[in-house]
Amino acid sequence: MSTSTGPRTAPRVLLDAAALSGCRRRVHLDHDPSAAERPRALPDPAIEQRRADAAAHRVRIGELLARTWGADWASTWPDRMAGPTGTGAGPRAARAERTAELVAAGAPLVWGAVLPVDGDRRGTAELLVRTPTGGYVPLLVVRRRITDPGEGARTTAVTDPWPQRARHDPDRKVRSQPRDLLALAQLTRLLEAAGWAPPESAPRLGGVIGLDADVVVWHDLRAGHWPGGRSTLEEYDARFTDRAAVARAAATGGPALAAPSRITECRRCPWWPTCEAELEQVDDVSLVAHGETARLLRESGVATVAGLAGLDPADPPAELTGPLPGPPFTDLVALARARRRGLAVARRVPRVPVTRADVEVDVDMESFGESGAYLWGALLTLPGGARDGDPEPGYRAFATWDPLPTRDEGRSFGEFWTWFAGLRAATLASGRTFAAYCYNEQAENRWMIASAQRFAGMPGVPTEAEVRAFVADPCWVDLYGVVSTWFLCSQGKGLKKIAPAAGFSWRDPEAGGENSMRWYRDAVALDGGEPDPVQRERLLGYNTDDVLATRALREWMSSDRVLEVPLVSELRDLA
Repeated sequence: MSTSTGPRTAPRVLLDAAALSGCRRRVHLDHDPSAAERPRALPDPAIEQRRADAAAHRVRIGELLARTWGADWASTWPDRMAGPTGTGAGPRAARAERTAELVAAGAPLVWGAVLPVDGDRRGTAELLVRTPTGGYVPLLVVRRRITDPGEGARTTAVTDPWPQRARHDPDRKVRSQPRDLLALAQLTRLLEAAGWAPPESAPRLGGVIGLDADVVVWHDLRAGHWPGGRSTLEEYDARFTDRAAVARAAATGGPALAAPSRITECRRCPWWPTCEAELEQVDDVSLVAHGETARLLRESGVATVAGLAGLDPADPPAELTGPLPGPPFTDLVALARARRRGLAVARRVPRVPVTRADVEVDVDMESFGESGAYLWGALLTLPGGARDGDPEPGYRAFATWDPLPTRDEGRSFGEFWTWFAGLRAATLASGRTFAAYCYNEQAENRWMIASAQRFAGMPGVPTEAEVRAFVADPCWVDLYGVVSTWFLCSQGKGLKKIAPAAGFSWRDPEAGGENSMRWYRDAVALDGGEPDPVQRERLLGYNTDDVLATRALREWMSSDRVLEVPLVSELRDLA
């Protein structure tokens, strides 16, 4: 005889707005109790640092608004500012209670608001702003750029966070940030459910303060900015319904509503080791063709890498009625074939053109998140032979070990530029050619320009115009661009993926950008204690190997050894 205990209570599912702009499979894994034993990636220090920087940014904005609005500004935080003072349900519950009290009292500005949970959704807003018609609209503070030069955004000054004062901005246009819009929509639905929103007849608005912290950008959440003319609220409602169903199915042990597929987000997802193993097991086509391209290929009957590799590059499946996003179909087939053969690269041309010179410098910069660039490494090589007065070939490091951000960063950059620009000028004056190399110039260019702006007037620091003239000069060679143009890369285009094809390996088995962030924290005692000289030496060794890898790569591409790499036209599927 059995005794019924009644229906089992389903686990509670609570979704933050971040779930709406991310991967559906991640939503499943985040809510699947059985996933706790599956492999996960180590915490990414770059993400941790961005979160810390964003929290500090919010504190600065909160302090600014508090000073500006005085008694009109009220906070739910015990210390009045935007930073957690504890963990667990207690602080959040206390802040939710305080939010309700402030809203009931009609506080004009409520900082750090925790909104009442509504079904499967929850949310917090940096600021709730009371409107003239009653009710509140949400405002977010984010540490990313939210406008571009142009016109058409509706803005107010950052110290004037009142939506009724928004005006057409002749100098700024909105930069697309779907996650901000979806977060504002979630907060709006929570405000409506709590009875805290403006009247239904009033506009549904939300504001965002970005990295530059110069304006509030106001968004009309009922405007049709999404495909098919859907409004932000309509897009949000559809996405939330879908993500909530995925989460509930995972939490209750039901059929998975989201299968793994490789997308850009996978690079930073803690669940990637789990998904990668599943994709490798079935030879999923997304290992080569990512995102939307993989979906379209599956719908055309091409579900595996082997299946893609076996196709005729000149004859796409008939079910593909239009061009695929991303690489052309011929490249996708070649990438699949290269992957099947275990090749990291394949040549597009018999000979790879690479700029070479009498005097060559390989440059690599190390930065710590958005805080600054603490190390400029340079490797001098003299292929044309040394002359009297030439500097000694080899590696040089220009570093600051003061914790970033620091003015000493300007000193180290000024010393680097003085040496670098002086070498270039002397080389050209002697009638010789000069070339400098990096791998993916976006990072080096960004920090050279930013350093010229931030440290203008310090000894050795160039003007912004000087830096911009240099990065536009053909002598500044981005080897990432060379690789992207003349090779197909089946395992990614990062230096750590490509340099081994040239026979180079890093001495430190843990070398990598993520680990270098951890080493830096210890090297400068960012978390307290004493600076660790061992980690400083480790960072210098890591940077040395990066410039050595850059040199090895370009010398390999210029040599006959590159002919050992198969041409794309020579690839054949082994299946």
